[in-house]
Amino acid sequence: MRTFWDDRQRLHAPRFEFFNGGLHPAAEHPGRVDAILAAIGPAEAPRDHGEAPLLRVHSRDYLDFLKAAHADWRAAGRSGDAIPYTFPIVHRRPLDLSRIDGRLGRYVYDTSTPIAEGTWTASYWAAQTALSGLDAVLDGARAAFALCRPPGHHCGKDYAGGYSYLSNAAIAAEAAVDAGKRVAIPDIDYHHGNGTQDVFYARSDVFFASIHADPKTDYPFYWGHADETGEGAGEGTTLNLPLPRGTGLAEFERALDQALEGIATFAPDLLIVSYGADTFEGDPISFFKLKTSDYAGLGRRIANAGYPTLIVMEGGYAVEALGANVAGLLSGFDQSCGPQLRSATDQSGDNHG
Repeated sequence: MRTFWDDRQRLHAPRFEFFNGGLHPAAEHPGRVDAILAAIGPAEAPRDHGEAPLLRVHSRDYLDFLKAAHADWRAAGRSGDAIPYTFPIVHRRPLDLSRIDGRLGRYVYDTSTPIAEGTWTASYWAAQTALSGLDAVLDGARAAFALCRPPGHHCGKDYAGGYSYLSNAAIAAEAAVDAGKRVAIPDIDYHHGNGTQDVFYARSDVFFASIHADPKTDYPFYWGHADETGEGAGEGTTLNLPLPRGTGLAEFERALDQALEGIATFAPDLLIVSYGADTFEGDPISFFKLKTSDYAGLGRRIANAGYPTLIVMEGGYAVEALGANVAGLLSGFDQSCGPQLRSATDQSGDNHG
């Protein structure tokens, strides 16, 4: 499997985060990638595709904010990382806000997503990593792994949240659509991929299926409920499968099979998997019960569906087991004996009516 990573993704290094009302060391820190790279071996450097693919998903004003937020925070006489503290819950409308404090609340929806000095650069190269992994799949690779950090599935077109700043999986999916492909995004992180859902919720050319902790009890709370199925042209192209805390392998496999059935009905040309290893039983901020030995089987299940696949890294915070949990899922593609893949470069499959 071809893998991609850029060392500039380490530059996002916030000093702390707020989580569940308390001040804690950041769960999403650069040490996560050391554990993964030690387990999977060397990775290729991504190609720079520029900002154009990012602008297919994110608004120009949001990208401009993300680039300048930390410098504006420091210019306002603040120290540390830029963290929002006021949010426009009611009477929300576009405003020309000169003060960075106001713009932070406009573009970042929670207090667990600080903007540090290197956040823009790291996020930019995470997106380029996802795009380069997509290039490999479009060029004929059966599967590719994009080691993206920081993750991306919680941020939307014009907002950050949930440790996410650029929507890596969505950016890759949009690039695949631009290449004439029909895309399905199975999201198997512990937390619902609300940002990815938001990007494609009214679209008919991308299918989003998320298996995640029930938002009645877990972050992000306001999105990911089973009755969210898409709207307008996208009605029926969103499938949410919330599961209770304590979910183990058998229940997770049933949900994955249900997601893959929905994907088969949609008939995509390729998959972009948002993979979070925070479903692991030892994850410090999550509450499923998957074991390290379970991930290879999940990888085989996805691989056996027979689609060219890009795997994009999302969460996973039990650093001591993270490398093995990632390597396990990737190994499932090596162990797969499923149907022969249809090439992602085969244009004969582009018309689905």
